[in-house]
Amino acid sequence: MNKRQKGTLYETKALEFLRLKGLKFLDRNIRGTYGEVDLIFTDENTLVFVEVKYRRTTNFGFGAEAVDKRKVKRIYLTAMEYIWNNKLEDMDVRFDLISFDNWELKWTRNIIWGDSFEF
Repeated sequence: MNKRQKGTLYETKALEFLRLKGLKFLDRNIRGTYGEVDLIFTDENTLVFVEVKYRRTTNFGFGAEAVDKRKVKRIYLTAMEYIWNNKLEDMDVRFDLISFDNWELKWTRNIIWGDSFEF
């Protein structure tokens, strides 16, 4: 299985998990001018942009550690572009991370805080 196939597999696992948690699936692998967002959901009146990371082992770090300042900026700018293009400015926004570390799923909500972007 190549890297892209693994990415698709774990995005699908994350999608199914979040659906079971009651989030409504909107879109997948949205590409914009600045980057890509893996999954987009709604959680009531909140748009949820989800980054999915997979690590077979934690020998080289956890999935969450791969979401650095540069990656956060790309996710944020792509999300803002999606919101603008789809006229969704009236919705609240949240950025979550689903990481698979040693095959264990971890869901982290609010990985980006509104007043701490600093870019």
